Amino acid sequence: MRIEFPHSNRTGFQWNQALLRIGSDPGNDLVLAASQAAPHHLSINLDRRGWVLEVLPEVTRVYVNARPVRERAILRPGDTLSVGDCRMLLCTDETPGGRPSPDVPGPERCTVALRAIAGPLSGQVLPLADRLELGPQGRVLLDLPQGESASLEIFWRDGQLRMETSQAPESRYPVRINGNVVQRAELLPGDQVGIGMHRFLIDAPGLEPEPEIVLPEPPAEPLPEDSAGPRGEVWWLIATAAVLALGIALMLLMRF
Repeated sequence: MRIEFPHSNRTGFQWNQALLRIGSDPGNDLVLAASQAAPHHLSINLDRRGWVLEVLPEVTRVYVNARPVRERAILRPGDTLSVGDCRMLLCTDETPGGRPSPDVPGPERCTVALRAIAGPLSGQVLPLADRLELGPQGRVLLDLPQGESASLEIFWRDGQLRMETSQAPESRYPVRINGNVVQRAELLPGDQVGIGMHRFLIDAPGLEPEPEIVLPEPPAEPLPEDSAGPRGEVWWLIATAAVLALGIALMLLMRF
């Protein structure tokens, strides 16, 4: 994970451990100013669910993509984390251009949509079909601060889902995929496309690998003694059977 500090002179922060502690105390992994954070403010844990944010008790509220988080939240690459006046952008180490992208034939393409998870369009689902354009000439306008404008297209080409933008990379609000600035890239399910305050998630269930179904082990066949009752009862039955067998043997000996 890499953390960048947008619109700040602070250099990026690289972290590759399972636990990241953030606060103003010098013992934290990432130290913020005392005016921004409590001595021990929050932590980010890496587990099977991904990055899990935990806000420590009795601290000021933390925001993820401008939404308040009081206790816990699942974080995605490309999210913006705000603590006081400090803004942190979570980025993946792997750039979108360096990933393998599946080649999907036309008849097998799933229904792909762009789901707005933050920003003015939050809650809207924008179907892709063959092409989706956002910006001044597109179907959806993108409001950006300071009157800046940007346009991006998401489309199918050669069996791959791609994105291109005409925005210059030195723009104040560049297009990012999973936190990384890009001008063109292949997209995968779960990618987060961000520009300014806008956050879009690529929903493409048909491109995701099928989950492996693991059947549970069949239950073991019960042993006879398991259904015969408690262990003491089993020994009582064995002793009774032995006494009866001895009695029958004595009777047969006496008869002859």
